[in-house]
Formats: sequence, C-alpha cells, structure tokens
Amino acid sequence: MVIVFQSKPSLLAGGVVAGPLENRSIFSQYFDAVYDDERWQMKTNEQGHRKMIEEACDAAMKKMNVQGGDIDYLMGGDLVNQMTPTNFAARDLEIPFIGLFSACATSVSSVIIACLLTELGAANYSLAGASSQHNAIERQFRYPINYGAQKPQTAQWTVTAAGYALIGKHSEEYPSIEAATIGKSVDYGMDDPFHMGAAMAPAAFQTIQSHLQQRNQKIYHYDLILTGDLGQLGLKLLKGMLVENGVKNEELTLLRDAGAEFYGQDESFQSGASGAGCSAAVFFSYVLQQMRAGSYKRVLLVATGALLSPLSFQQGETIPCTAHAIEITMK
Repeated sequence: MVIVFQSKPSLLAGGVVAGPLENRSIFSQYFDAVYDDERWQMKTNEQGHRKMIEEACDAAMKKMNVQGGDIDYLMGGDLVNQMTPTNFAARDLEIPFIGLFSACATSVSSVIIACLLTELGAANYSLAGASSQHNAIERQFRYPINYGAQKPQTAQWTVTAAGYALIGKHSEEYPSIEAATIGKSVDYGMDDPFHMGAAMAPAAFQTIQSHLQQRNQKIYHYDLILTGDLGQLGLKLLKGMLVENGVKNEELTLLRDAGAEFYGQDESFQSGASGAGCSAAVFFSYVLQQMRAGSYKRVLLVATGALLSPLSFQQGETIPCTAHAIEITMK
C-alpha cells in the first residue's frame, strides 16, 4: 500500500554512531561517531546497545539545536528479545515512545509512523530509527560468539550501529518524504538463517514493484534505489527478479544495497552486512548528506526485514520477510 504525504514531512537530521569494527565500513566517514569499545564502557552488550541508541538520538537533536523536551515521539526498535535496549533507551530519554519491530526494516517503518504523526498535525518533531549490536544479536540468532563456528559464504555480519532521524514539518532546506509503501509479509519457504538475502529478496522485489506501479514510475525516475541488507547474494537475486519483469540492465546501476556495500569488498564479512542498524546507519548518514549536497534529488529507500525468532527457527518454521519503502526528494 502506498501512502502519499500531502504535507511532505522533512528529514531534518540524522544521527549515526557505530562500533569499532564499523570503522572499516566504506560509509564510516559519514557517521557521527565510531567508538573504540563495542560496549560503550558498559557492563553488558545490551547496556552498550542502549547507550548507542541514546548517543544517536542525541547527535540528531544537536544538529537542529533541539532537546528531548522538544521531541513529541520516539519510534524505534532492535532485534534483542522484547527490544529491551530500545525500551531502556526510551526510559532514559524520557520521550513518549512507540516501540516497533519490523526486524531490519524497522529503520523505515519507524520513519513512516513518524511521517503519519507529522501529517496528522500530532507532532512537530519525532525521532525514528533502529539499531543492532553484533555480539548481542549473533548469540541470539546464530551460534554463540565464543563457539567460533565457521559461517557459510551466504551469511552476513551483524552491524554494531544505531541510526536515528529527526522528522519534522516540511522545509525546502531539507530532504522531504513524499510517499511510502508499507510492504506485505512475504514467505517463499526459506528456512536458512544463514541465507537471509535470499529470504528477503522477494519482499524487496514486491515492495519496489508495488511502489513504482502505484506511483506510475520507473526505476530511472530515481537517482538511487537503496535496499537494506540484502547482501551481495540477495542483491543479485533481486536484480534477477527485476530483469525477469522487464527492467533493463542499464537501469540496475541505480539499484544498490547497504548490506552489500557496507564493508566494501572485504571477504571476511561473507555476503556483507546485516542487522537493523545496517540500513539505518547508511540511510541516515550517507544518503541524507548526499541529498543535502545535491548529489541525489530523488531516492527510494527500501529496508528489508526477516521476521523470524530463535524460537520459530528451532521449531522448523520458514522465514516470513517484509520490506518498507520511503520516497525522498530534495529541491
């Protein structure tokens, strides 16, 4: 379903902080901070995760010279059980809070909710985003960290990063969200948590196709269509689906993936990056800065999420996935 925002809420600022390994990202120059300690000097990974969220929100607010008391709503989520890092960050930030879980698609689903609240006139400022912390997520969804099991080449590396955007009323000085597509839950029968790109690619395809059709657009109407953490293999599958449905090969140069590019060509990260903080970090740093600089005028951001849990995997369930999109323009 496509939502057209008549008031065109603006992405006023982004705040992105990341862990030490993320300094190897090709996008690290755009981040607000890269910390030396993955736990942020806290006792546990989850406490460090909470601190990272708070730092990202603070970075976004400082850019617009606003404080927590000026923010009407906080929207966000993560991949830890019951989203406790985000819940505890909301406790410390003391901002009215809506917790959201769209897995790695939360970076965009939270922005969509923030835009709806702005459109309704219910919010002047909202913070929206997502995060992930490598150690906390890997031990929950895959092998225990200390076990040291070798991963297949289809696997992706969970990013330690938090990305939050400050959403406000329309201003021509800042990128604005014109439309959004809320994706369906798509399940193609994949059940391998080490091959998330293949599981999520059909959801990304469906959302992109739906958005373009309902908006009467083609891929070439955009300067960039950026998906979130399909990884190298998932991106290849998505491109194949689009070509099979009439997209020309030359148009595929406009299609990129945050997860596939996050760590460059470093093969130690297998198929690339993943995690709710992956797309959030790239969307709310690199993309926003490139739009403010005039490099991009129209962008479609498509965050993808695998809606599994440790329990569903252990019970032999397949992996339903979703993808949400926002269309952003800059005058």
